[in-house]
Amino acid sequence: MTTPQEKLLPGTRRALLHRIAAAQAEGRAPSLVAAVVRGGEPVWHGSRTSVDGHGPDENVQYRIGSITKTFTAVLVLRLRDEGLLDLGDPLEKHLPGTGAGEATIAQLLAHTAGLAAETPGPWWERTPGSLRPELSDVLGEQPFLHPAGRLHHYSNPGYTLLGALIEKLRGVPWEEALRREVLDPLGLDRTSGQPQAPHAGGWAVHPWADVMMPEPAEDLGRMAPAGQLWSTTGDLARFAVFLATGHAAVLSAESLREMRTPAAPLEADQLASGDSYGLGLQVLHRSGRILVGHSGSLPGFLAALVIGVEDDVAAVVLSNCTSGPRALTVATDLVRIVAEAEPRIPEPWRPAAEVDQSVLDLAGPWYWGTQACALRLRADGMVELGPLAGGGRGSRFRANGDGTWTGLDGYYTGEPLRAVRRPDGSLSHLDLGSFVFTRQPYDEGAPVPGGVDPEGWRGIR
Repeated sequence: MTTPQEKLLPGTRRALLHRIAAAQAEGRAPSLVAAVVRGGEPVWHGSRTSVDGHGPDENVQYRIGSITKTFTAVLVLRLRDEGLLDLGDPLEKHLPGTGAGEATIAQLLAHTAGLAAETPGPWWERTPGSLRPELSDVLGEQPFLHPAGRLHHYSNPGYTLLGALIEKLRGVPWEEALRREVLDPLGLDRTSGQPQAPHAGGWAVHPWADVMMPEPAEDLGRMAPAGQLWSTTGDLARFAVFLATGHAAVLSAESLREMRTPAAPLEADQLASGDSYGLGLQVLHRSGRILVGHSGSLPGFLAALVIGVEDDVAAVVLSNCTSGPRALTVATDLVRIVAEAEPRIPEPWRPAAEVDQSVLDLAGPWYWGTQACALRLRADGMVELGPLAGGGRGSRFRANGDGTWTGLDGYYTGEPLRAVRRPDGSLSHLDLGSFVFTRQPYDEGAPVPGGVDPEGWRGIR
């Protein structure tokens, strides 16, 4: 019988072990544990040093900090998909009286509401949540630092507001809604608001000496939706599979694609890397690949979950120290090691089972002005439209069932595509968000905006 550890080549497994060993040693972490997922199942698990005298396995809990925000975002998207709210709604519509009600739900999810990064008063991560029993204690007298919608400014209080919104619309505490709607359906039995044995203790490692001090593990109270959760590499590996593919009982693949789509303007320090933020997920550009996920930290703990959707590889890294290993960097390295050492084997090409002749008529070359483009039918029922050569605008489109399509990615995300036919049923042109695509460059037989010169194409006179 093949074990998960044997699903990767020996050289790949050694490279993964070397990476986490170097991270633990150089970062001086009391313990570090990691997992890799490929093809929807765990294929590698590794750990360095011990928790309670034993090497931590995939069932040992660590605190995951801000990865909690991704769980909270999933709950909000569920509310949207049920029609209970719109992402463009101001918070005040559903949760009045907060003092931050002008912020939209989408802005809170993407950290563009302009709210402060932290709460007023004492350091909330190291003090009891009982010090902040009300939302007013979390937001303070001046919750906004920036104009809404113009700047990505990471905000922990923003996710506290989202947690309160969930409680208001569900009528139950945030953690109860999370357990019922996400954790139980996904089988995440080792993810919880309070630590459950076996779990790691959090430590601060002295920066100039090889000694340690225990960190407090506070209940964050109102701030829980921003960073309360404890979890394991096993549970987070399953959560990564869900984030990549969706789950019928939790959230659709389409809604998860929306979460993974950049929704926030880039900050100045992000321009060089191209990193951005979606709806509860970080979007990273590393080594020519796009990765999504989230990092997390609380006193005593560091965490990261990273997914290479195109490579079908995900990685989780957990450690029990306040600072040291760069968990997000380690996780992205684990994805890269597997993706480069053992590239994904493409699915075999197979012809479509059936095709609508009216859709097949659309396939082939089209011209946007003079730019040559091509429309291609996919076996999954979608169509792709993009330039024949070089860079330019292109997207995949999902059929709406009424002869129209909606853009899924790229420049035309959300834009409508429709085929316009003449009275005799022959194709006239494609209309894509008001752009006209014709079978010939500036086809005189199509309604090209601005018209076509009656003398047609000519040389120099």
